[in-house]
Amino acid sequence: MPRFYTVEFEGQTIANASGDMDVFEVGPGDDRPVELVSISLGQSSELGDAQEEQLRIRVIRGHTTSGNGTAATPRPGSPADSASSAACEVLGATIASAGTAVNLLSDTFNIRAGFQWGPVPQGMGLWCSQTEGLIVVRLMAAVADDITGSGTLGFIEYP
Repeated sequence: MPRFYTVEFEGQTIANASGDMDVFEVGPGDDRPVELVSISLGQSSELGDAQEEQLRIRVIRGHTTSGNGTAATPRPGSPADSASSAACEVLGATIASAGTAVNLLSDTFNIRAGFQWGPVPQGMGLWCSQTEGLIVVRLMAAVADDITGSGTLGFIEYP
């Protein structure tokens, strides 16, 4: 039976010096493909017009070398569900690399408004299996100055 999980970070610094950054990285478990169904990103430190900027974001599948993010435990949507077999990281200043990268989603968003994608119906999300490598959500350029950010990634893990 498919199970829904979230990975999140809250009130963390996204530094200008970091450049491109993998905000989320998911490495599917053996024979357990994942489907991304929602992405939410926001910030709480850049509130005035003078700090307004547009950020580019992309979802990429196919890297085989993990970045240097902080390990994050996927939390089940239902407390009755078991632990996910996916290996997840957040806020990797060294981005995932190697492999055959495929861009699945490219967008931009206003930093003051945040970014919301999904939720999408089950079966209509962005898929990745262990044989395809990692799936990452990447900021494609450095923020103009350090920000305090929060975010949540929702995914379904299939048996």
